[in-house]
Amino acid sequence: MERRLRAAAIAIASLAGISCTQAPAGPYDAGLMSEIEKIRAIDNHAHPVRYTPAGQPVDRFFDALPVDNMEPQSDPIGLRPNRPEVPEAWRALYGADRVDQARKQNLMQQKGSAWPAWALDQMGIDIMLANRVEMGDSLPAARFRWVPFADALIFPLDTSRLGVNSDRKSFFALEDKVRARYLQDAGLAAIPATLDEYLSLVITPTLEKQRSAGAVAEKFEAAYLRSLSFDKVDRATAAKIYASAASNKAPLDQAAYKPLQDFLFHYVALECGRLGMAVHIHSYGGDGGYFDVGGGSPMNLEPLLNDPELRKTKFVILHGGWPFTHQVNALLSKPNAYLDFSSYDLIFPPATVAQSIREWIEYVPEKILFATDAYPFIPEMGWEESGWIAARTGRQALAIALTGMIRDGEITRARASELARMVLRDNARALYGIQ
Repeated sequence: MERRLRAAAIAIASLAGISCTQAPAGPYDAGLMSEIEKIRAIDNHAHPVRYTPAGQPVDRFFDALPVDNMEPQSDPIGLRPNRPEVPEAWRALYGADRVDQARKQNLMQQKGSAWPAWALDQMGIDIMLANRVEMGDSLPAARFRWVPFADALIFPLDTSRLGVNSDRKSFFALEDKVRARYLQDAGLAAIPATLDEYLSLVITPTLEKQRSAGAVAEKFEAAYLRSLSFDKVDRATAAKIYASAASNKAPLDQAAYKPLQDFLFHYVALECGRLGMAVHIHSYGGDGGYFDVGGGSPMNLEPLLNDPELRKTKFVILHGGWPFTHQVNALLSKPNAYLDFSSYDLIFPPATVAQSIREWIEYVPEKILFATDAYPFIPEMGWEESGWIAARTGRQALAIALTGMIRDGEITRARASELARMVLRDNARALYGIQ
């Protein structure tokens, strides 16, 4: 009602010839947009690729579950090679009027190991949180903070009965490789015989080692593997399931396996809280035609956020929780819940993203994080191009949201500048303790 009355008053004043101060026309205030473009952002979620010298094997550690292993799907427009922003990205990054892989490769080889940091500079990003199985020399800690993957830790037993479709079958095969890697790092050839030993010899040492190596959070892609509905399971129940399956080697179906997974997820989350690491959770419509959209809803996470034992663990819901972008806002009142809009700002145009960003900022602005989900999706749109597109879209969406709030009298111009810096940088600094 108040907004409508204010709009009517402005209209009447205009008709009467009365001078009335109004915000400039257009989707966003140009001065505010200029400020936003100059802020060196912290990207909460991305999958940067290491620099690879010519003739060397291509880096595949940018994801525990690379999406190119899935069956074909109906790709959204935002991930198609003919989207108009693709040539814009190539022009901005490489000065090419079209997709020119040779030109890109030549520039990459010229930059060498400085290539990934150079790409960040073109996106206007100061620090990128790198979701990767392992890091590398071309991803220096000053610019790239590590976020390793924890899913393999909650699937210690045979997963052969969990591959209910081709996508999950390929994904569990990949998780088996990550688990084998963690076991090898722990000096083990196979999983321990008991749950207590698995926790003390594998999970805790793995998390502690990753934290010591600079990890600021652990990433769960569990929504690609199962529902995000994690029940509270007592240790004795989980230990019984573990010991029985580990001894007789019989694979479990999801119903029988789920209580153990749920217990292990809680244990990992609890340990992350102890170690000062956040827990990042994929919550988005997801890639692939078999993705369980309902199972990936962020609303499934509410029992975790309400668990008194986990209040010291900070949970970051990734990708805006799309398509539950309205409902997810209610979770932000939980003291340990945060939200980023990675991928959302890659797939959708600025005006669409702005609607959600505005609603989130109007509710709990300290919990909203800028992010891109830069990823090597297709040859025409690698992590550099997708990151550039998402960064630009995210900044434009933020400018639209804040301009709308100014025009509706919700905030001052000075407050808009403050909120922009919070979303683009300061909220992440506070969450991860980045100086």
